[in-house]
Amino acid sequence: MTRPRLSSRAAGLLRLIMDQRVPVFLTVHANGRRRYGCWQSGGRPVALPTDECDALYAAGRIVLGDPVVDRAKTTYRVRAAARGRYRPAGVALTA
Repeated sequence: MTRPRLSSRAAGLLRLIMDQRVPVFLTVHANGRRRYGCWQSGGRPVALPTDECDALYAAGRIVLGDPVVDRAKTTYRVRAAARGRYRPAGVALTA
């Protein structure tokens, strides 16, 4: 099965997620709000576009690591899916 073609913006996000030096995380807040982000050099947080990242997740291009849960939020490490393992995600992202 072939993967759908990515937009240039989504391809750029996937390249960022594939870069092992830039850890990307998904935070799901208790109220359901989701935020993807990473840390720039110098310790500055950068928010990533949620709609594009959710589309990559739904297309099976990225996967989530084990959750770290506290009362206010759940945080997942985001990684690129292994090549050749195209499987659309079917898991709802909730806290």
